[in-house]
Amino acid sequence: MAGNLAKFSTGILKGIFRNATFKPVSSVLTQKRNAHFVFKPDQPSTKFGPTEKMSYLQSLTSAMDISLREDPTTLIFGEDVAFGGVFRCTKGLRDEYGSDRVFNTPLCEQGIVGFAIGAAVAGSNVIAEIQFADYIFPAFDQIVNEAAKYRYRSGGLFECGKLTIRAPCGAVGHGGLYHSQTPESYFAHTPGLKVVIPRSPIQAKGLLLSCVQDENPCIFLEPKILYRAAEEEVPTGNYTLPLSQAEILVEGKDVTLVGYGTQIHVLKEVAELAQTQLGVSCEVIDLVTILPWDRETVCNSVAKTGRLVVSHESPHTGGFAGEIASTVQKECFLNLEAPVERVCGYDTPFPHIMEPFYIPDKWRCLSAVQRVIDY
Repeated sequence: MAGNLAKFSTGILKGIFRNATFKPVSSVLTQKRNAHFVFKPDQPSTKFGPTEKMSYLQSLTSAMDISLREDPTTLIFGEDVAFGGVFRCTKGLRDEYGSDRVFNTPLCEQGIVGFAIGAAVAGSNVIAEIQFADYIFPAFDQIVNEAAKYRYRSGGLFECGKLTIRAPCGAVGHGGLYHSQTPESYFAHTPGLKVVIPRSPIQAKGLLLSCVQDENPCIFLEPKILYRAAEEEVPTGNYTLPLSQAEILVEGKDVTLVGYGTQIHVLKEVAELAQTQLGVSCEVIDLVTILPWDRETVCNSVAKTGRLVVSHESPHTGGFAGEIASTVQKECFLNLEAPVERVCGYDTPFPHIMEPFYIPDKWRCLSAVQRVIDY
């Protein structure tokens, strides 16, 4: 069917533009695009045992496979999940564990999360998928008013802590306004949730398993541009990584750079550029968990460097960078050598053709480094 569609579309276009040359639609959709970052693999810890090269999406599949195999109460469901999902993260799991544990749902995000809450309350360990983070908003009430408050409103009698909601997020270069958003700051305002955004396959697997085992509802946001762009040696066994613990990836003494998800790979390159072009030593911190976030690691770094640049893809106003900036100016006021800089997406809907100009790329971040040094 896809082949016929490609031929049909190409035929129509040639009929309209007789002197033009067109590639088949299928090749246009699958051609490689230039990313705004360079992924450099992490080195796995030897304490986690043998490793295998996995992409970001394969590491997620491995984590869910482990949860299904080792915990008979695990359920995985969402739109198209039974036959692998649109990104193929659940490929093969229904065949292995059966359609009573891995299954499709109707196109109803509110229903997906409502059912997930009920199943978690009844004792299941639930991994629910929202096909794109942009479409999580119909389920917003279920997440913030039901899941996040379930334990609190019952005085600890009931809970739905064994609930993880996965959602692909972030820019891919051509997603436009309905397939590029990262809604972390909406949920960061909600006590009772944990919000996590991994930067790499090693992190994705370890943090997903941590969320699955955690006693609180977790929002697990996956930068979808990393699904196939990020590949590294990942431990094959069951391992967890700590939630709410930031990670210092590059040590430095002049400027602290803070981000999460895809933006970490941008900031690592910015640190290299700052060193070679400006002679500035940057410390790069991956926040890892948005809620609750690791204030201590960030503030200790800023107390040392005296300068802070925070960056994320989400819009500037109301973005989580503002929360970090506010905390740092209070806790590190006497240590600051310059105002905190925020390098974020713009306060507009996520554009389509203008997406490369919307993304906080390395050049915008490097300019921010220059400003805090020159202040």
